[in-house]
Amino acid sequence: MGKKKTIHDDASSIAASIITTIRSSKNGKSMDLKELRTTVLAASNSDGAGVDKSSKKIFKSAVKHLEEDGKVSLSADGIVKLSKSERAKNKSSDDEPKSEKKKKKKDKKRTRESKDNEDELDGEGTKNNDNSKKKKKGGEGSPGNNVEQNEASNEEDSKIDYDNGDNESQNDNNTDGSDVDPKDKNKPCKNNPQGVTRLFLGNLPFAVSEPTLSTHLRDCVTHIKWITDKLTGKFYGSAFCEVRNSKDAAMCLKEINGTLLMGRPVKINYAPVRSGEEGDWPPRSRVITGGKVANAGGSTRGQAGGVGIKALSVKPEGCSKLFIGNLSYDLDDDGIAKFFMGVEAELKSVRWLHHKDSGDFKGCGYVDFWNTDACEKAAALNGKNLLGRPIRIDWAE
Repeated sequence: MGKKKTIHDDASSIAASIITTIRSSKNGKSMDLKELRTTVLAASNSDGAGVDKSSKKIFKSAVKHLEEDGKVSLSADGIVKLSKSERAKNKSSDDEPKSEKKKKKKDKKRTRESKDNEDELDGEGTKNNDNSKKKKKGGEGSPGNNVEQNEASNEEDSKIDYDNGDNESQNDNNTDGSDVDPKDKNKPCKNNPQGVTRLFLGNLPFAVSEPTLSTHLRDCVTHIKWITDKLTGKFYGSAFCEVRNSKDAAMCLKEINGTLLMGRPVKINYAPVRSGEEGDWPPRSRVITGGKVANAGGSTRGQAGGVGIKALSVKPEGCSKLFIGNLSYDLDDDGIAKFFMGVEAELKSVRWLHHKDSGDFKGCGYVDFWNTDACEKAAALNGKNLLGRPIRIDWAE
């Protein structure tokens, strides 16, 4: 009984993720089946486990149920498409804030008109007296007085229009999470109808670090979980990120998804927290590594790797020098230069390290580049095979 319930819960969660993922796709209404499955299952496996047959079976079952419910359709060429009713739901949720704004504007306008009418009736006698005094003092029909009154009236009207229109748009465009009420963090918004604040990031460079990723996501990240292999600790090139609020998450998908980070286009998708994960997400530490319990407290502020490929330390500002290790004894100057030219990182100089007594090559050394950009490209090759051995790279002062 317990197993069936778990599978049913997973299928429901996967089904919800399928709808959300299609909505956040480029056209917002359809996706290739294989691409959809890869994205959804990768986002659902937050523990770093690979995609197995049972996961694929649950995905297939979820698609089938969505078809039976009339929420999606699967074409013969493998395209999963949202039904008209589901697309209409997404559109109506996006339009809802606009209708609320119009309603508020109308209410304010009625209130203002009502107040103006009352003031006009109450102050009619006073206004007549003031006008008669002005006529005696400045002459009948004085153009100077009329201009002053018109300017004052126009200035007041412009203030009223500003209060009714621009302030509302400024509030709506504010994506800074610092002044957002906690209860509004997961509030549904445009392009994020479920109010999701956890994101799945794929195709990340192996040399990516927490500061680099945070800067690329415009400093809206509050927590990062690097996804690594459970056994080897090898970084998969993907991560889960928690952002400040639902608007930040929508911004990441709309404006940052597909942009280049250290030469690689980043893939971003919503990753709603699944049932049972509430206690572990977001984690207690700002940065954690997959393969461990999320709240175990183990963290690193360096590169995303684990114990398989040694993590890079935090990059020193303006760094243009790297340490390279675990090298083949057959490697020479030309070989290392060609290796780094594969990512358009031109070497300035190489210094190999040797044993003092024997003069034998230690299998490590230092490489200098012409600028810090080339150095960063070269660092992205950490863990790549060079003459049959995974090269170990780290920043050098």
